[in-house]
Amino acid sequence: MNEQFSVRLRKAVHVFCAGHFITLADDLCEPVHGHNWTAGVDVDGPPDAHGMVVDFIRLRDLLSGIVARLDKAAEDSRIKAVLLVIESPGVGRARADDIRAAIGRIRKAGKPVAAHFVGSSPVHYSLAAACDTISMPPAATLELTGVRAEMMFFKSMLDRLGVAAEILQVGEFKGAGEPLTRSSMSPQLRAQYESFVGDLYEQLVEGVAADRSLPLPRVRELVDVGVFTPEAARAANLIDAVGYEDEALTALAARIKAEEPKVARDYAKRKVDDDFSGLGGLVKLVELLSGQRQDAPGGRNRRIAVVHLTGEIREGKSSDDLLGGGAAGAETVIEAIRGAAQDEQVAAIVLRIDSPGGSALASDLIWREAQRTKKPVVASLSDIAASGGYYVAVAADRIVASPGTLTGSIGVVGGKIAVGGALEKVGVHTDVVSKGRNVGWLSMQEPFKDHEREAFLATMKDVYRLFTGKVAEGRKLEAAAVEKLAEGRVFTGRMAKEAGLVDRLGTLDDAIDEARQLAGIATEEEVDRILLPEPRGLFDDLFGDASGGEGRLARLVVG
Repeated sequence: MNEQFSVRLRKAVHVFCAGHFITLADDLCEPVHGHNWTAGVDVDGPPDAHGMVVDFIRLRDLLSGIVARLDKAAEDSRIKAVLLVIESPGVGRARADDIRAAIGRIRKAGKPVAAHFVGSSPVHYSLAAACDTISMPPAATLELTGVRAEMMFFKSMLDRLGVAAEILQVGEFKGAGEPLTRSSMSPQLRAQYESFVGDLYEQLVEGVAADRSLPLPRVRELVDVGVFTPEAARAANLIDAVGYEDEALTALAARIKAEEPKVARDYAKRKVDDDFSGLGGLVKLVELLSGQRQDAPGGRNRRIAVVHLTGEIREGKSSDDLLGGGAAGAETVIEAIRGAAQDEQVAAIVLRIDSPGGSALASDLIWREAQRTKKPVVASLSDIAASGGYYVAVAADRIVASPGTLTGSIGVVGGKIAVGGALEKVGVHTDVVSKGRNVGWLSMQEPFKDHEREAFLATMKDVYRLFTGKVAEGRKLEAAAVEKLAEGRVFTGRMAKEAGLVDRLGTLDDAIDEARQLAGIATEEEVDRILLPEPRGLFDDLFGDASGGEGRLARLVVG
């Protein structure tokens, strides 16, 4: 589920969506050649939940920072309306919910929000549908095509190559290994896919119906049509107007009765962050490359620490590749949780989890660090928090998920790929000298022997017992009740709430509110939000941790 992306850098750093903030005040921008300055920010891909990769530079332009900018627009008396230009933000359902909530707060403040929607997937349309009005350019396309899950199966190919996939599972529905061991979905895997895909479809239909004031049967008909020209979308009441961005701006200005509106470019974003000119820019560039530029909040306000756990969970340190993917290393995440727990100004911790799982050991170590802290801990589940991601979440005092979060998957899958047959086909022969009955149990040269398979499965069953036990403890459920929810079953956030696996449906801000309440912080008290772990620099990503190589090699040799 990792999304790969690239972002082009022009005059300003690109963010996930553009917002033109219209105001009648004179101090937000200056006229240029007799016209007010207007600007749009092109977007080509998703933001990392913790940062963005822009031309190989790690910048602290955070998703939560975008929400904060929208919230500032809601509170700023100079801002009269907002034009949100949505191009191709690669956000999932949970992150879209964060933005939708921020849009809702602007509208609640009595300020019109118009969306100029270039067109993309149903998730992106949901951002536009949260606004008062939607316009599209004439050549765009609206895709409202439903929900689809695909899985490719490689068993026949592996058989032809002489490769044996030895994948074991604990949990009837824990089918992550099926693409390597089957030619199609098992009935159990298909049943659970139909379950969560069906719920995501219902959420899509219900959301469009509510946002656009359409009957549910009519929305189902429109989803079956799927692809719309702008004129067809307007005729179906999916959008309000067909036109260009400047026309959308003119229409919004007329709505607030502003003949010559001033437009704030990159409202609430510090211009210095986009300026790499001169000696100061060079120093800043070096800081960004090395990961040293933190811009942590100062002052004496109490703090909420938001600890991001993003990507596959593994042992060691976190890593980011140059396309924005990466892994959540237990060492890095534990250090962040421990640092927040020891910081006297931090009143509570929010674990922001966006992970499909990974190493059982790493997940357990992170769980322990979160569970042992004496400060309130709230888990905020993003687009996916399944398997090891949910394992970590049950350490929290409260769990908040988006309705569209994919979570659960309480089960264990593991095994090995035996390539000895493939090597024999190309003339590679292997001789072995060994002592010890099970010393070759993880060898990639041959499949498991029966006693090796039994030993491996026994370790997996023990991990499953730990997993279900921690769910029972954290969620205060009987073991029998957990077993009915386990076996590898995947839930949407909405389904998980009904099953008792999460406490509340909501956004990251809702999770932070929960943390405030648990910490006894009054609603009117101002708090600072700090984001952890600190972002890595380009040098770290390119060359890694020079001190970590020996440890990794040693583990490989011992293993």
